[in-house]
Amino acid sequence: MGMILGIDVGGSTTKIVAFSLHGHLIGTLQVKATDQITSVYGAIGHFVQQYQISLKEIVKIILTGVGASFFTEDIYEIPTIKINEFQAIGYGGLYLADMEEAFVASMGTGTAFVRATQKEIVHIGGSGVGGGTLIGLSSIMLNTSDIEAIRSFAEHGQIENIDLSVRDIMNQEVPSLPANLTASNFGKVKSTAVEADFAVGMINMIFQTIGMLAAFAVRNDTIKDVILTGNLTTFPQVQEIFSAIADIHAIHFIIPNNAVYATAIGAAVPYLERT
Repeated sequence: MGMILGIDVGGSTTKIVAFSLHGHLIGTLQVKATDQITSVYGAIGHFVQQYQISLKEIVKIILTGVGASFFTEDIYEIPTIKINEFQAIGYGGLYLADMEEAFVASMGTGTAFVRATQKEIVHIGGSGVGGGTLIGLSSIMLNTSDIEAIRSFAEHGQIENIDLSVRDIMNQEVPSLPANLTASNFGKVKSTAVEADFAVGMINMIFQTIGMLAAFAVRNDTIKDVILTGNLTTFPQVQEIFSAIADIHAIHFIIPNNAVYATAIGAAVPYLERT
């Protein structure tokens, strides 16, 4: 069975997906990327072992992501090509959401925004706020950079112990401003705040920042759908926070299945279409 690999070589993780030549998703895998070259070879090795396939079955490898530039030759003598990361973000988002057009927010170490249609994919900007922000702040506030530990902390956090809300600073209602809307992230840190509160406060700040940037991006555009991709989509708070932003700004956030692997999938999609 012939197959192709799409590999997203990121700053902190390497993600790999495999498709059959007919477009069937065979499997996915993710490894930490302390060294991009080592992580790619390691990811491929883990992948073929986990899914019990042979390197001889792989007919093409498509690389994308910031670490793709480190590769100048074929990998394991398999034809290896590269695709622009922003193109892969757009292709992957549209493919997974089965949509003709949308904005795609790729929440990786930082966050990249692209406007994607079937005719054109345009990188419209980005932000340094993303998963790297969460890990960096957590190493200071929670004394851990482990994502699962951060997720566990946040399960029991109370945002009221961290953020200043509209109700905290106004004595009357404003129709366009819900009382529970954040007025200032980390603007009301109580002396009784614990690690769980700090964890949920960091997640809230990062998601609200990304959500508002997305709202500004679509404000004067005919497209109002925003596809969210990347590792941060696995946090349980993502639905509630982005839904609140969507209600206020009349936009639609979508988190498709396999959103974590969207960019790696997007690297392979153009080849599947040609096939």
